[in-house]
Amino acid sequence: MRGRFLSLEGGEGAGKSTQVRALAAALQARGYVARVTREPGGSEGAEAIRALLMQGDAGRWSARSEALLFAAARADHVEKVVLPAIERGEWVICDRYLDSSRAYQGVAGGIADADVLALHAFGSAGLLPDRTYVLALPTDIGAHRAAARDGIAADRFAARGAAFHEAVSSAFDRIAADEPDRVRRIDASMAPNAVTAAILDDLSPWLA
Repeated sequence: MRGRFLSLEGGEGAGKSTQVRALAAALQARGYVARVTREPGGSEGAEAIRALLMQGDAGRWSARSEALLFAAARADHVEKVVLPAIERGEWVICDRYLDSSRAYQGVAGGIADADVLALHAFGSAGLLPDRTYVLALPTDIGAHRAAARDGIAADRFAARGAAFHEAVSSAFDRIAADEPDRVRRIDASMAPNAVTAAILDDLSPWLA
């Protein structure tokens, strides 16, 4: 049987990586094979592109260049990791995916959503997750969490200003509102175990 593809999205400090690991552990405890991956990255080629994207100052790449680089990394990741795992019957849980490009390079970066989606249609054959969870958190709380986590080692995106991150947050909210069949908005201000429980509750029809 074909597996499931899940993505977790949200702004900086929302707890995506924590929830990806917790969700994988919960699925494995139920007897599923769960593969954790991330974007940008997840495959050898995509990890090489990640190094280009995440390092350097905020102005190293324009939003247009970023969109192209993310699309190239995603294409390799989907081809080499995501699709093969799904076809083996595994559950793939991805820390960020297409909706991050739509939010960061799209709304916050000024790239039209149609252009981001066109790159995805070409590079990754338009593959969408079966379910996407947007971990929603006020941007000031997220910034505080990210600063505590990263210290002075913040990447190019975390280091951007408050207005940029507000635009990203608004973009995720809009995506969740526009695509309710795929995207679920989860209150990430709850305790981590409560966030995990909310995700598992939503997944329950697929876990029977």
